[in-house]
Amino acid sequence: MSVSVPPRRLVMKRGSRILGRTTISPFQGEILTAPRSLRWISHDDVVSRPSDIRLSFNQVAEVYDEVRPSYPAELFDALFRMLPSRPEIVEVGPGTGQATKDLLARGATVRAVEIGPAMAAKLRSNFPAARLQVTVADFEEADIAAASADAVFSATAYHWVSPAAQTDRPASILRPRGVLAIVDLIQVDSPADRGFFAAAQPIYERYGERHQGPPAPTRDRVDPALRSVLEADGRFGQVEVRRYDWDQTYSARGYRKLMLSYSSTQVMDDFDRAGLLDDMESFIDREFGGEVTRPLVVTLTTAVPAQR
Repeated sequence: MSVSVPPRRLVMKRGSRILGRTTISPFQGEILTAPRSLRWISHDDVVSRPSDIRLSFNQVAEVYDEVRPSYPAELFDALFRMLPSRPEIVEVGPGTGQATKDLLARGATVRAVEIGPAMAAKLRSNFPAARLQVTVADFEEADIAAASADAVFSATAYHWVSPAAQTDRPASILRPRGVLAIVDLIQVDSPADRGFFAAAQPIYERYGERHQGPPAPTRDRVDPALRSVLEADGRFGQVEVRRYDWDQTYSARGYRKLMLSYSSTQVMDDFDRAGLLDDMESFIDREFGGEVTRPLVVTLTTAVPAQR
C-alpha cells in the first residue's frame, strides 16, 4: 500500500473542515485540541486514490477480508439446486472470497474474475484450491469462451458492471441450461439499528458524505434493480428473487473498519476520512454502548437463458 503519511505523525492541513475540534485519538486516548489544522492520521486510514474507483478496494484488501460479511447458507442451497453436480461457475468481483468459499465447498469449479491485483492475491492465499482459477481482469473485457459456464455469479459486486454488460456478458457466457445468479446486500429501514443511522447522518454530512438517492426500503419492500432489467430482456426467463434477513452487528472499532472498506470512504481526502472515522467510532462508543447493528436483506436474483 502506498502511504503518504506515516503512522502517528502530527500533520497539518490548511483550510480543512476539521480544524479546531477536540478529538480523542483512537490509539492511546490522547485528547487533542487542533489549533488550525492539526490532526492525528492513522497509517490504516491513509490510502492512495486510484483513477478507477473499482480499484479502491484494492488499497485495503486486508481490511476488506476481515470485515466484509459472508452470505446465508440457505442462499447457496437454493442456487445449487438449480445447477448440475460440480458446476463450472464464473464469479464476477469475488473480492477476497466472501462467497467463493461457499461455491467451492459445494463442489464448484470457479473462475473468479477480480479487477484488483491485491484482492486477487488475497483470494488466492485464502483458497489455494485446484478448482479455483483467479483471473485479474475487468469482467467486461475478460476473455471468457461462449457457452462455457453453468452459472455466472456475483455477490455484492454486479453494480460495478455497466448496464449493457450485466446482460450481454452472461447471455454469451452461459450454457443453454445455465443460471445467472446475482446477490445484493441491501440495507433496510428497521428498528434493529436502534435509530443509529438516522442519528449518525449529521456526522456524514459534516464531511460531505450526505446520503444521496432514495431512502432505505423496509424489509418487505426490498426489490433488487436487476429484476426488472432481466424481466425486460427477452434473452432471459424464469426470473426469481429470494430474500434473506441478514443483519450484521459491529463493535465501534469494527464499524470503523467496515466504513474504511467502502469505496466512498477510500476516495475521501485523507484528513476528512480520518475525521469521519474518528467521529463515528466515538459516537458509537458514546451514544450506542459501543455496538451497532446494520439491518440487511440479502437477495438472490436468478434467471436462465430463454429457450429459443
